[in-house]
Amino acid sequence: MIATASPQRSIDWKQAVYGGLLIAMGDALFAIAVWFEWNTKGLTQVFQSIAVGVLGKASYEGGTATALLGAGLHVAMAIAFVVICIALSFRFRLLMEKPVAAGLLYGVGLYAVMNFVVMPLSRVGASPSFKHVDTMAMSVVAHMVFGVVCTLFARRARRMG
Repeated sequence: MIATASPQRSIDWKQAVYGGLLIAMGDALFAIAVWFEWNTKGLTQVFQSIAVGVLGKASYEGGTATALLGAGLHVAMAIAFVVICIALSFRFRLLMEKPVAAGLLYGVGLYAVMNFVVMPLSRVGASPSFKHVDTMAMSVVAHMVFGVVCTLFARRARRMG
């Protein structure tokens, strides 16, 4: 039996970081616009609300430290969204061939996983409420935009790598 080498899969990981940072900033701005105040207190609360996932309600009492933890978690998750998209692109060519259409679908998947799996399993312990369909719809649309950002940066990462 003759072993053949698998093709080298070179990836420019900086693109995953850039895409993740763009998503994290966009999502933070979206959250402030929809749920929080446009001031330092609102920005702190956005990131403290993310830290709730690991610290529980105590994150709101931690001041800047828990806001920084939440910001770090937020950026790490956003980068992970792009990294997962890169990994999936090796299996599903559609992500590279039709990045906008695939990104819209990927974004719906991101919304579903984050809100119906990650949040209930974290210390947040809740899923989105169907009482506010308007904000839920806005959040789905925002995640669709983030999904497109993921596919575009995944495509760049593979092309530039």
